[in-house]
Amino acid sequence: MTKTDLAYLPAYKTLEMFRAKTLSPVEHMQAVLDRASDVEPKINAFTYTYFDEAMDKARKAEAKYVAGKPARKLEGLAVGIKDESEIKGLPTSNGSLAMKDYVAEHTSPVNERILRAGGIVHARTATPEFSCTVTTHSKLWGVTRNPWNLELSPGGSSGGSAASLAAGTSALCSGSDIGGSIRIPSSTCGLYGLKPTFGRNPADSPFNLDHYAVDGPLARTARDMILLQNTMCGPHRDDMVSLRPKLTIPSNLQSIKGWKIAYSSNLGFYDVSEDVRENTETALDAFRSAGAVVEEVDIPWTSDILQGAMQHLEHLFGGSLAPLVEENPDIFMPYTRAMVDGAKASNAGLFLEAGEIANRMYSALSKMFAKYRLLVCPTTALPSVPADSDGVTTPIFINGKQVHPLHGWIMTVPFNMLCRCPVVSAPSGIGASGVPTGIQIVGHTYRDQDVCRAALAYETVRGEGFVGADDLPAVGLG
Repeated sequence: MTKTDLAYLPAYKTLEMFRAKTLSPVEHMQAVLDRASDVEPKINAFTYTYFDEAMDKARKAEAKYVAGKPARKLEGLAVGIKDESEIKGLPTSNGSLAMKDYVAEHTSPVNERILRAGGIVHARTATPEFSCTVTTHSKLWGVTRNPWNLELSPGGSSGGSAASLAAGTSALCSGSDIGGSIRIPSSTCGLYGLKPTFGRNPADSPFNLDHYAVDGPLARTARDMILLQNTMCGPHRDDMVSLRPKLTIPSNLQSIKGWKIAYSSNLGFYDVSEDVRENTETALDAFRSAGAVVEEVDIPWTSDILQGAMQHLEHLFGGSLAPLVEENPDIFMPYTRAMVDGAKASNAGLFLEAGEIANRMYSALSKMFAKYRLLVCPTTALPSVPADSDGVTTPIFINGKQVHPLHGWIMTVPFNMLCRCPVVSAPSGIGASGVPTGIQIVGHTYRDQDVCRAALAYETVRGEGFVGADDLPAVGLG
């Protein structure tokens, strides 16, 4: 097995080999770090790196396995942590010049659990400034690029995590999702990513109380995604909305024979590129092969629901950033300033209206869920956009029609509005631009186990592993 093979080995298989003593954490870490040395200058997935410390911890993990001592759930794995959540004593930049000197005074709940499970944080992964947009581009860290096509974005805001996984420079990565920030980069990079039910994973104050916002896993396989989700999940002493009891999702294959699955190509109103549509419809055959019944449905949503999402996000998210931006606006990205400008026009009435829109959306969806176990739709309407897109001024076209540069090409936001519906993004194929496309597997409220079970069944039919792995490294990474 070459070092590149080791770098792309699924996390759960890596752990099995650690336990069997056929692979050591040192060999695993060295392969990941060597891979990072080769590709990181081109993709720019990392912010802060801790390579020497990671090797020291890998040696300690190796000694534990050699001695036959009990190993923790993630013992010895290289885990990339999004540069948004915190680790006590280490810097967290949130992709912003305003936080370039900030050092965390506590450890975020999901990071606490990853560290306690034996995960080794070798790097922090890039994010757009304050996770304000759906590409990964900041003044502090520059542009993060998609390993499949360096001209295009890995998405955002967990774009560094996705690019790292696609490039083989992490075994697992964390992410967060307030408008699609786990699912979008999972789609553009050929990964599995879970937006769990709100409250399933604990989070930091105050956005633990924002029902759009969740922390969750990204991975190259569905089983790895479940491994990291089960590590993150469960009630936490510092988060009053974290759900109890802990939901442990089975990682073994279970049948979905007889499940009825609804399919929508556009959720009622999105313009969808032909390659995304074709890949989505081909992906549906995997569910049929697994024994499910798939039927196309009409979702009676219209594009004006997205204004409700922006009313919510600008009111809370933009409002929270306003004091920082108004103090020194020139150091912030255009997308951050646009979010704050939106907050200035907000009021309590608009914020309340966003909730009313979400309830009307769910009223329509619940009628569909009365008949179907799951809903499948594309994750993004376009495989990706230019890597340096700013989500404000960069023109984006689908089928020759110009769409909104922020939310016109992503199909994830409705399910942040319907925050109790868990969603997995799974790879569906390769788009015309050479980057992957994805599907969303949407479940009934609080049924995280259903979307993960379906993802495992889907992956089993299509073949486990990183979609298109034989074609990587991408152009420029050979």
